[in-house]
Amino acid sequence: MAENKTISNSDKKTSVFVFQKVNYLIFIASIIVVAIGFLLMMGTKDIYSFTKITLAPLVVVLGFAIGFVAILYKPKK
Repeated sequence: MAENKTISNSDKKTSVFVFQKVNYLIFIASIIVVAIGFLLMMGTKDIYSFTKITLAPLVVVLGFAIGFVAILYKPKK
């Protein structure tokens, strides 16, 4: 009636992370850089200062670029 099927170790699928630890650390660094950029943009006093209209957007874009690198970075084995 019912057949007993055993699964060998070679047939089992192991769960593997897509990225390595280095990728996650770089991604966390990018999140921190983006957060710093948004903190630089905060405030209502002197909204046309160099920090708010030039430096902060550049820091945010740099943070997104670091996140892009974190996704594409392939660590050496």
